[in-house]
Amino acid sequence: MERMSSLDAVFLAVEDPVNHMNIGSVGIFEGPALSFETLRAFVAAKIQFVPRCRQRVRDASGFLGRPVWIDDVNFDLDEHLRYESLPSGGSSALEEFVGGLMARPLDRRHALWEMWLIDGLAEDRWAIVSKVHHCMVDGIAGTDLLTAIMDREPHAELMVPTVWTPSQEPTTIDFARFSAVSGLQSAMALVRRAVVALVHLHRSWERVHNVVVGAKRLWYPMRRGTTSLTGPIGPHPRWMRTRVRLDDVAAVRHVFGGTLNDVVVAAVTRAFRDLLLGRGEAVDDRTVTALVPVSLRAPDEQGRLGNRVADVHALLPLGTPDPISTLRMIHGHLADLKTSHEVEASGLLLRIGDFVPRVIADRLARAILHRQENVETVVTNVPGPRATLYLCGRPMVEAYPFGPIAGHVRITVAIWSYCDDLYFGVTGDRDAVGDIDRLVLGIDRGFTDLLNAASNAGN
Repeated sequence: MERMSSLDAVFLAVEDPVNHMNIGSVGIFEGPALSFETLRAFVAAKIQFVPRCRQRVRDASGFLGRPVWIDDVNFDLDEHLRYESLPSGGSSALEEFVGGLMARPLDRRHALWEMWLIDGLAEDRWAIVSKVHHCMVDGIAGTDLLTAIMDREPHAELMVPTVWTPSQEPTTIDFARFSAVSGLQSAMALVRRAVVALVHLHRSWERVHNVVVGAKRLWYPMRRGTTSLTGPIGPHPRWMRTRVRLDDVAAVRHVFGGTLNDVVVAAVTRAFRDLLLGRGEAVDDRTVTALVPVSLRAPDEQGRLGNRVADVHALLPLGTPDPISTLRMIHGHLADLKTSHEVEASGLLLRIGDFVPRVIADRLARAILHRQENVETVVTNVPGPRATLYLCGRPMVEAYPFGPIAGHVRITVAIWSYCDDLYFGVTGDRDAVGDIDRLVLGIDRGFTDLLNAASNAGN
């Protein structure tokens, strides 16, 4: 048994029939499509490197303990692998399939992941769609999971599956004993932290002050007019995708300075400006509040699953049509966020389950999800591998992320870098965001305008 972290438990607690906490990826491959039997043999051999993929969640008894991971004694690989042949090879057919797939909750009686082999794409291509519950991975851990499963060389030999014997299902007494010991260990850890805080009182007071300052920036109600970006959502997401060349992003950065992330956020800002203008909404002096996850994963934590993130709230300025002015404002604002202490404040809140009973932590998480009014969108940018990955010798030539929508946030923009490109997966509520294609086109135009400005500046 392994106790779930307090942050991982948050993603489990906030899931309901509308808010599905599924994240995923869509890999496009060249070469002859794999047979389902070949894919099954490949995954059967590789799954030994990701033990979590053969574990399920067991809920804690009572209100105090967090859920735990235990071996799924009835694990059956065929329950997690699926095949689908699309009736049309167009891009929209795959996007429709992904949106429908991610709308379905994962079965908590089993390991919380699925993998689909999708045939019938245009240009003799095919896809692997992976679906994982957010309590298992964050963006960085998802990348580590993908690189652990796939090969780094086209001619890697197929491994032989190992014999796996699951641990025996724990009895009620075993489970109660484990929960009690884990709870006692957590209490002792809190006592040790309190002692350290008292010994270093000045440093502790300084940290409390920083957290309060960061919390005020995060959650102090900001005045804004009525916006169509937030509101009730339904259980059916729509997903679309696009991509840009990393060399183009680097060219803009080379001319105007800043970071690659500054350029990406500036293009996304342009997209939201186009979206709201298309809806007839005012954008003068208007900002969009974007929740931006920040990885807290240390270098020695690479390869470990679970979530190690905090959040900041980035204000995307929509008021100016000039792409360079937007980029410069974004650069200054994101630099300011690094010293704002928002990461400390959000990290403390996301780990509130370390300090209070689970029933309180769960209710607080749900209340924040459903009642917060500051966040209007989520923009998550995750670095991926720069070298080509292979599946049974077939190269993955494109790789798009999927991020869920939840609460009152109707649009999520997920970004993943792979090889020489940046891949965007945009998720919107099917009923409330019928014009999600305008946002995707706006991302393309945002990069085009920035690249044109960089070219003109260099002439």
